Amino acid sequence: MTSTGDSSRKTAKPGQLFADIFTYAVLGIVSLTMLVPFLWMISTSLKPEYSVFEFPPKFIPSSWLFENYMSIFKAAPFLRFLYNTVFVTMSVVIGQVIFCSLAAYAFARLPFKGSNAIFVLFLATMMIPSQVTTIPTYVMIYKFHWLDTYAAQIIPFLSSAYGIFLLKQFFHSLPKETEDAARIDGCSEFRIYWNIILPLSQPAIATLSVFTFMGVWTDFLWPMLVTNTVEMRTLEVGLSVFRNQYTTNWPLQMGASLLVIFPVLLVFLFTQRYFVQGISLTGMKG
Repeated sequence: MTSTGDSSRKTAKPGQLFADIFTYAVLGIVSLTMLVPFLWMISTSLKPEYSVFEFPPKFIPSSWLFENYMSIFKAAPFLRFLYNTVFVTMSVVIGQVIFCSLAAYAFARLPFKGSNAIFVLFLATMMIPSQVTTIPTYVMIYKFHWLDTYAAQIIPFLSSAYGIFLLKQFFHSLPKETEDAARIDGCSEFRIYWNIILPLSQPAIATLSVFTFMGVWTDFLWPMLVTNTVEMRTLEVGLSVFRNQYTTNWPLQMGASLLVIFPVLLVFLFTQRYFVQGISLTGMKG
C-alpha cells in the first residue's frame, strides 16, 4: 500500500510541474503585454521629439534626454497642478471617510422608521451612470457660483452611496457587546462611533480611502468641466497643455503622464490588499 501511494505521488509530480510552468508562462505573457506600453512611455519620454515616429521604431533611445522632465515644469505650472490634485484628492478622501462613516453608523446601529427604505434608495443611486447626473450637478454648481473653485471639485464628492454601503456592511459585522457596555457606562452615541467603531473599522476605512483616492486622482471629465483657468486645473486636465490644435510634444506628454501615474502606482502597490478586502467586504451580509 505504501509503495503504491508513493508511486502515484511520483507520477503526479511531472503533470503538476507542467501545469505550474504553463500557468506562470501565461501569466508572464499577460504581464508583459501590460508592461510593454508602460516601458514605451518611459522610452518616449527620454527621446528627442524628432525621433518619436522614426521607422523602424527604437525601443531604446539613441540619446537619453533626461532634461525632458525639467522641460515639463517649464512648459506648464506642473507644481500648481500637483498641489491642486493633492488638495482636492485628500479633501475628498477625508470627507468620504467622515460623512460615509457617520451615515453608515446611523443605518447600521441606529435603526429608525423607514431606514431600510432610505438605504434601498441609496443603493438604487449606484445603478445610475455618472454621466446622467453630470449636467444637473453642473447646473447646481453654476447657480452656487462655484465654477473654477475648489468647492466645485470637492463638495459633490464628499459622500457616496458605495462608501455608505461598504462601511455599513462592515459595521454590521462588529460585535455589539462592546457598544452595550459603553452605553451602560454612559457613553454617547458619537463617542461610541468615534472611540469604538472607527478604530475597529480600519480595514474598511482604508479600503474606502484607496478607492476614493484612485477615483479622484485619475478623474478628468469633472475637473475639466468646472475649471476655466490654468491655476485651478488638476494634473489630468493639465496634461492637455502639451497638446495643441496641430501638434503634440510627445516626449513631454509621456513624461508628464508618467509623473501623474507614478503616485497611483505607489498607492496601488502598497495598498493592493485593500482592493481584495473591498470585494469581500461588499459581499458581507448585513
